[in-house]
Amino acid sequence: MSFEIVLQLIISSTLVYSAPLIFTALGGTFSERSGIVNVGLEGIMVMGAFAGVIFNLTFADAFGAATPWLGLIAGAVMGLLFSLIHAISTVNLRADHIVSGTVLNLLAPALGVYLIKLIYGQGQTSMISQNFGYADIPVLDKIPFVGPILFEKTSYPAWWAIIIAFVAWWVIFKTRFGLRLRSVGENPQAADTLGLNVYRLRYAGVLISGVFGGIGGALFAQSIAGNFSATTIVGQGFMAMAAMIFGRWNPIGAMLAALFFGFSQSMAIVGAQLPVIQQVPSVYLQIAPYVLTIVVLVVFFAKSKAPAADGINYIKSV
Repeated sequence: MSFEIVLQLIISSTLVYSAPLIFTALGGTFSERSGIVNVGLEGIMVMGAFAGVIFNLTFADAFGAATPWLGLIAGAVMGLLFSLIHAISTVNLRADHIVSGTVLNLLAPALGVYLIKLIYGQGQTSMISQNFGYADIPVLDKIPFVGPILFEKTSYPAWWAIIIAFVAWWVIFKTRFGLRLRSVGENPQAADTLGLNVYRLRYAGVLISGVFGGIGGALFAQSIAGNFSATTIVGQGFMAMAAMIFGRWNPIGAMLAALFFGFSQSMAIVGAQLPVIQQVPSVYLQIAPYVLTIVVLVVFFAKSKAPAADGINYIKSV
């Protein structure tokens, strides 16, 4: 196996596994920049995966190759609706953010499996017929050496995720909305004094996280899992949250961290085909992403500085 083929295999697999993490980590960044800790990203991804697969199975014959892309929209809508529970709990009812997010994580798999049983009479769906495969990016795939490695047999959603990460950075740090969102995450009292609606901005942050998390779940189900069951999403939401922390609540940093976690996940799949690590027992490669998640949280969480009001409920003074 040539060096170029090895690189292409590693990079294409890394992009596929990174894309759901990038979208979900970006969602977490918006939420926490507004001051709402969203531990429920895992549950949001589960419901996004549920909606994406149901849409795919129902409309594959009608929409053909466009079905997975429309499935992302279905996942985004479901993620938005599911995150609304977290928004109401934390913003209006002033519940503990960690507890509320944990409830979402516990609720989502059970709810998803229950609805699947109601619809299909079994605990998991059949495999989808239309999924995100590998494709070449025209023109870019003709670039000498770089083209075949990066842009042949690659993932379109992954490159969109990378582009959206830069757009999200611009929105958060270069727009009026981003400045207001960050202000309520840093000092909601001061923001309220300046006439900003703290509750509305925090709602916006949580609901955006729901949209991105739902897309991440739908993308994972339609590009990697291929169906929906109770184990379709197992830890990816927590990896995305770790990527957000590793990236210091910066969309570009979160995207780079998600690429790192995606690489570690992909090694569990393609490692057996690589000459260097094919002798490593597969079980070690399979647990590596979760071990890395724990290590990153332990090492970087204490050193990373979250928004000052992150996780602190705001009570508007009369």
